[in-house]
Amino acid sequence: MKALIATKNQGKIEGAKKALLNYFEHVEIEGIPVPSNVSEQPVNEETYKGAKNRLNNLKKYAKENNIKADFYLAIESGISNKLGNWMIINIAVIEDNEGLESHGASPSFPVPDKYVEEIINTDLSQVMNKIFTVDEERHNKGGAIQLLTHNKISRIDMTEIAIIMALTKYINQNKWK
Repeated sequence: MKALIATKNQGKIEGAKKALLNYFEHVEIEGIPVPSNVSEQPVNEETYKGAKNRLNNLKKYAKENNIKADFYLAIESGISNKLGNWMIINIAVIEDNEGLESHGASPSFPVPDKYVEEIINTDLSQVMNKIFTVDEERHNKGGAIQLLTHNKISRIDMTEIAIIMALTKYINQNKWK
């Protein structure tokens, strides 16, 4: 089974592969960076829109370069207050090679009010660099959540969960239709 994911971030690629391996054997996944066409730090609905844009840009790239896949994946992290408090959430969008689309989300984590405006005006990564230290491992694999949970949950885990949530539509097709 071959999947393309709209990123070169190793943590997101690894998380997506782990998610797919729960349901499919012999998973090959290729990361291709494509733009989200939204703000550097997506806010509220922009998070889904960024993931959807990445998916569409990934499919366009694959078509232009004659790359075939069983699944096309995109994930976008954003800040949202849609449930009453500011939090960071990841949204995954998946489309199979027949055009069936699904989406899912990761768990979210709270953002202290004193950092919300700065995160929106820059991005979470820059604020985390200010609070903690610049760490290439965090940027590539662990993410902010690894620091915030004291190494209990990583970006890999968050990506895996968001992708699994999106896969529920595919793994339960006969029940959902």
